[in-house]
Formats: sequence, structure tokens, C-alpha cells
Amino acid sequence: MKKKMQKLLFAGLLLISAGAWAQDPNFYIFLCFGQSNMEGAARFEPQDTTVDGRFQVLEAVDCPNLDRTMGKWYTAKPPLCRCRTGLSPADYFGRKMLAGLPANAKVGVIHVAVGGCKIELFDKDRYEAYAATAPDWMKGMIKEYGGNPYGRLVEMAKIAQRDGVIKGILVHQGESNTNDTTWPRQVKTVYDNLIKDLRLDPAAVPLLAGEVVNADQGGVCASMNKIIATLPNTIPNSYVISSAGCTDGPDNLHFNAEGYRMLGERYADKMLSLLKNATQKAGK
Repeated sequence: MKKKMQKLLFAGLLLISAGAWAQDPNFYIFLCFGQSNMEGAARFEPQDTTVDGRFQVLEAVDCPNLDRTMGKWYTAKPPLCRCRTGLSPADYFGRKMLAGLPANAKVGVIHVAVGGCKIELFDKDRYEAYAATAPDWMKGMIKEYGGNPYGRLVEMAKIAQRDGVIKGILVHQGESNTNDTTWPRQVKTVYDNLIKDLRLDPAAVPLLAGEVVNADQGGVCASMNKIIATLPNTIPNSYVISSAGCTDGPDNLHFNAEGYRMLGERYADKMLSLLKNATQKAGK
């Protein structure tokens, strides 16, 4: 009788645990990482602050000025990255995703980016050496992520997995690695680590990489786009998002607000297409 009661108690605890950690299959979660153009360098405007509550951000740092606490979900009003950043591609990625998904779907983003950083900062085996040589202005941003942006991204992603399903990874990085032909392999290292650490299926979780400011806008790092274009040769389930025609700011390095809106929507167009294809294959 005692053993039977113990079994019943154990079964009950499992049910409670399962209920507490139940994933909502209609909550689509995306990881966003990179440097300043993912961080968001443009000031957001009044039109950017009206956001559907189904688009949410899991705050990756404590932001008292925004009344946000790390590890909790909030309506995805900019800034999405840290407490005082600007408009980013993720803002209009989320909006366009909602427009293309069923009415019962939600979209969540986890946003970790550090302006000026090389891709090495997101390599969990190399970030400490890189951070140690970073300029002081960058060290402050790294410190906001507990000194380990990759680790914070994974930490927040694991929290998010209790609520929804990770459907894709967005990266915008490369300006600080311009003309570095090892960049695709380094991105693959980060991607592979995310897949392993979060127990994801690489066939079901694509990586979308955005081009830097295009040559048609006078982009000072536009030569990097030739290297970014080779990423699918290294990561089979990866796709390059064109920045052609996406307007930029006076420095020809960062997009302006309209450029971020355009680029974000292009990320979403590709992601929606991939989701549609996956659904069609599953239905066969």
C-alpha cells in the first residue's frame, strides 16, 4: 500500500511539473545576436512604439528605466536589446512574422548584441580572451551580460523553452570581421554550440544572416557581403538576407530606421517561407 501511494505521489509530481513547463507550440521563439546593427543604432520613432501584445521580448538584462527584469517576457516595444539601444531588425521581423502567422500564434525574441564586437565574442571557448582585449566602452556592454553574451543568450533561451519553441536564429554581424574569410566557420561554431547546448534539431532551426550595409548605399564594409554570401556553403540550413536598397545613416555603417524596418521584414519573409515549406513537407 505504501509503495502504491509513493508511485501515485511521484506520478502526480510529474504531472504538475509537466504542466508548469508545458511548451506552447504556437509560441514561436527566435534568438537574435550580433553587433551594432543587430543591437539597433537608429532612434525609434512614434510609429515603432505601437506593438501587438502577441509580439514579446524576453529581457536579457535588468532595465529599471523600462520597468523590465531579466528573464521575464514583455511586449516587444523598442528598445529590444538593452536598456538604451535603438530600433533593430528584430523589431519589424516580429511584426511581419505575426502578420504571416495564424491569429493564435505569438512571437518571442531573445536579443543579445554588443556593438563593435567580432564574432569571437560569441565563441564560448574564446570569448574570455577576446573580451580581455576589448576597449573599455565595449567592456561595459559585455559586463551587462554577466561578462559572457553567449552564456546569457543560452541562459535566456532555456527559460524561453519552458514557454515556447525555438524556431530559428537570426544573426547580424560581420562589420568588425570585414574581409575575414574564416568568418563562416566561426559563425558555424556559434551555431553548432547553440544547437548542442539547447538540444535543438539543426534541420528544424535555420540560421538567417543579414548582409551589412550594401554597396548601393556606399556601405563602408560592403565587401564583407561577399563572405557572408558563402555562409550556406558552411552551414546547410542557413540563408542570407539581402540588404540591397536598405537605407543607411550618415556613417555608411549603420542602417537608419527605415533601413532596419526593411531588413527586419526581409528576415521575416524568409522565415515565413521556411516555416511554410516545413509545414507542407510534414503534411505529405
